[in-house]
Amino acid sequence: MSRGSLVIDAYLDHLRVERRLAGHTLESYARDLAALARYAAGVGRPIESLDRQALEAFVREQRGRGLAPRSVARGVAAVRGFFRFLVLDRRLDSSPADDLQPPRAWPALPAFLSIEEVDTLIAQPDVATTLGLRDRAMIELLYATGLRVSELVNVRLADLHLDEQYVTCIGKGSKERLIPIGEQATEWIRKYSARARRDLLKGRASPRLFLNVRGGSLSRVGFWKILKQHAVKANLPRSISPHVLRHSFATHLLERGADLRAIQLMLGHADLSTTQIYTHVLEARLRTVYDRFHPRA
Repeated sequence: MSRGSLVIDAYLDHLRVERRLAGHTLESYARDLAALARYAAGVGRPIESLDRQALEAFVREQRGRGLAPRSVARGVAAVRGFFRFLVLDRRLDSSPADDLQPPRAWPALPAFLSIEEVDTLIAQPDVATTLGLRDRAMIELLYATGLRVSELVNVRLADLHLDEQYVTCIGKGSKERLIPIGEQATEWIRKYSARARRDLLKGRASPRLFLNVRGGSLSRVGFWKILKQHAVKANLPRSISPHVLRHSFATHLLERGADLRAIQLMLGHADLSTTQIYTHVLEARLRTVYDRFHPRA
């Protein structure tokens, strides 16, 4: 057993015997301090030698792992208490964790899927069937463009420019915007248009790209139900909605270096400040990289 583990065990014993903390609280503190011990080992320092700068870097790393603000705050409380114990036990002269605070809470970002989850979702429709081919084309287009669900169900054939790989969209405030379409979405729209759409129309005409089972215009609620069905088959969260794919589109672009202004234009946000909600996705990651590599961090 390492020296750091012994010190942590001594503190947990103190909490158990002297403070009489509940069992679940002790378990949470044990997990938090085990994370601190792993961090100390990773930077090659004994846990009791960590200074304020190192502890702040540890807290940022915890937030960067995607922990909820409440969990990070509990971890900070555990660290403060641990170093106060080291002072009381005369292992340290003073605590570097005094007034250590969790990072400010970021604006809540609506849920988004990982790339692997998107791939799993897109693979659910049975493309050997008419409705499955339609569903695959819809989900591909939604993820490829970040369209709002109302915009998706209102796409017309005249809005598509598949050779040039873009779609024209009339969004909020009747503002028109052009959005690129990737190769995969273009391919599936072509397949859908050539076979499944014709089968749904049954000889009738419609300006809409996506149709319901009766050959009429697909509603927002109709698409929401379709997406839910495929999400359940993919074992994805029941809270998934068309907007989750819109957020996934924006988040994945930003993660790969897309310009925030370009994302704003594709999403149809009137104000850049609306798009800036996505920047915190990268904040912790950038901070971790800075702390790791900058010579004066």
